[in-house]
Amino acid sequence: MNLFEKEEWIRSAAVVMENESPETIIAWAVEKFPNITLACSFGAEDVVLVDMLHKVSPSTDIFYLDTQLHFKETYETRDRLEQRYGKSFVQVLPKLSLEEQASLHGAELWGSDPNACCGIRKVDPLTEILSKYDAWITGIRRDQAPTRANSKKVEYDVKFGLVKFNPLASWTSEDVWNYIRQNDIIYNALHDNYYPSIGCEMCTRQVLPGEDPRAGRWSGHEKTECGLHK
Repeated sequence: MNLFEKEEWIRSAAVVMENESPETIIAWAVEKFPNITLACSFGAEDVVLVDMLHKVSPSTDIFYLDTQLHFKETYETRDRLEQRYGKSFVQVLPKLSLEEQASLHGAELWGSDPNACCGIRKVDPLTEILSKYDAWITGIRRDQAPTRANSKKVEYDVKFGLVKFNPLASWTSEDVWNYIRQNDIIYNALHDNYYPSIGCEMCTRQVLPGEDPRAGRWSGHEKTECGLHK
């Protein structure tokens, strides 16, 4: 199948899968692409997907980008999930340590040039890990941000060159939390303290009443995405 044929197949699959449940999409994705992985940042959407994936394919790889700058609560969530599901998540580290990054680019690069920091600690490691797979699953929802509003449940990821599944694309935050409550899912404790979107500790703050849910990410910078999806 050449690239054009693959893109046509994906467009057709997106239409077919649009009204299917996330569980159905995940089961279908794993069947069609055995060499698939789930990207997990330990936010609310991702812990839902971890649970759903475990029910249909517990052996499928789950990876996380360890920027070495996550909140302690995020690492605690990882540990608790690994214990519950009896599974080790694949740790993906940047090529540069924090000390090496500071030496090359100056201290606290996340403050002076957050795009460069995300490139080093997230985008480059993601590019490397995804090169090992044929497809990946993400927790993107359309109502999270304008940049995600047109996300399909099945799409071709031009940036990384593989098939991308967004099973929760049509879900709302309420849908996510209903699933967490109904299934007693482990989640990041920061969500209970006004952190609806959680990234690195240095670049994430609490969200005030009335603010956009992603207002706490890269506050003070004209930046809304880390570069993983757009």
